[in-house]
Amino acid sequence: MLKDFKLSMLSLRVRIFLSMIVLIIVASVLLASISIFQFKNEAKQYHQERLEHKEDAIKENIIYVLSNTTYPLTPKNLSLIFKDKIHELSDIHNLEINIYSLEGKLLKSSKSRFSIDSVAPPIPKYIIKLVQSSIEKRYVDIKTIDGQKNRSSYSLIKDDKFKPLGILNLPYVEDDSYYQTELQNFLIRLAQVYTFMLLVAFGVAYLLSSYITKSLKTISDKLSETSLSQKNEKIVLEASSKEINLLINAYNSMVDELEESALKLAQSEREEAWQEMAKQVAHEIKNPLTPMRLTVQSFQRKFDANDPNLKQKINDYSETLIQQIDTMSSVASAFSNFASMPAQQNETLNVVDVVELTMDIFNEEYVHFKAEEEEIISKIDRTQLIRIITNLVKNAIQSIPCQQEEKAILVTIKRDENNVLITVSDNGIGIVTENFNRIFEPKFTTKSSGMGLGLGIIRNIIENYKGTITLESKKGIGTTFTVSLPIINQ
Repeated sequence: MLKDFKLSMLSLRVRIFLSMIVLIIVASVLLASISIFQFKNEAKQYHQERLEHKEDAIKENIIYVLSNTTYPLTPKNLSLIFKDKIHELSDIHNLEINIYSLEGKLLKSSKSRFSIDSVAPPIPKYIIKLVQSSIEKRYVDIKTIDGQKNRSSYSLIKDDKFKPLGILNLPYVEDDSYYQTELQNFLIRLAQVYTFMLLVAFGVAYLLSSYITKSLKTISDKLSETSLSQKNEKIVLEASSKEINLLINAYNSMVDELEESALKLAQSEREEAWQEMAKQVAHEIKNPLTPMRLTVQSFQRKFDANDPNLKQKINDYSETLIQQIDTMSSVASAFSNFASMPAQQNETLNVVDVVELTMDIFNEEYVHFKAEEEEIISKIDRTQLIRIITNLVKNAIQSIPCQQEEKAILVTIKRDENNVLITVSDNGIGIVTENFNRIFEPKFTTKSSGMGLGLGIIRNIIENYKGTITLESKKGIGTTFTVSLPIINQ
């Protein structure tokens, strides 16, 4: 048995190592590919826009020259009109300029020529046809010569009556040396960062695999297998940690209560009523199970034996787990009565501390908490308060699409006269206006999964305290839920 356990742990370590390595390699290759694609697109866009800007500026100068020349505006006079001006324009715009006749014969060029030079070839007929047939009377010919991309713009030169006089040609050589240097430097830095991340991943994987115990794995497997559609087996395991034993006992107690409740429902209601209630129970059980699992996973990920605050962190994790255990016990014992679930057990507590501690179970980096005061004392049921916060934050996380790049969830708490205001804001998909009045109805949901009971239950909890819950939302922008609870000090 011990040998099998060691082999299992070794296999788990290997899987963690390989998973992290593959993830980092895939991420690095993907990021490098996207970066190369982006750099190339930027270079292409830059050269395209630069050529268009230069062409527009040269055309404006050509129009000016044509409007001030003393020669008649005829195709034969183009070489005379631009005899000297073409060199001046070329120097101003730092670009070679060629002027062709409508038949494609070179009339004037800013390029210096010698007697030994051969006669410049005419414009190919297919290019002339493309220029004349296009809506903009313009065509850009792109060719690669000696590994370097060359753009050559062709456009019509017109007189003041829009009659074609000739064809303007602007050769343009794309110089990507700057972008190539930037891309090379970026890839070098990227390789350095991912090499460092790979080393860190080895260390993290080693720590995680070293401190993952059989008891935690068993609990995780059982929690993931919990279902009302089958008989749930209890966890038979004696863990070395008191907190884990509490979790095991709570789970076993929950299994007993679920079975007892299922029998009562089967005796008193028809099969259809039982199926409906079973769905509701499953929903309410999974609600606290999710933060419990997140807490255990956070413990695994952040555990550091050399941390000077290790004892305090363990206490915080334990307190969070116990709070969720209390929530599970409360749900399991009172699920048969939705209208009064769960019963209030008020105690004097600091609302700010309870909310802040509840936020620790969420590992998402984009979930933030802000409090205007360090202490707001009131009498309230700790379990029900935790339930309100976890349900709203969980809904906020689910409202943000996985593919969305910028994710943000902010939970704030403040005092408003004799009330405590708790807001949960997200930048998710939002809620359409016609669903505002139905969002708190039992079984109504805009999500693809779930029974839609969470918001209805927490509204009942809030209204039992004479409080209110409201929402503001815009489709595609986000949603803000505001909970107002009276401060009770007696």
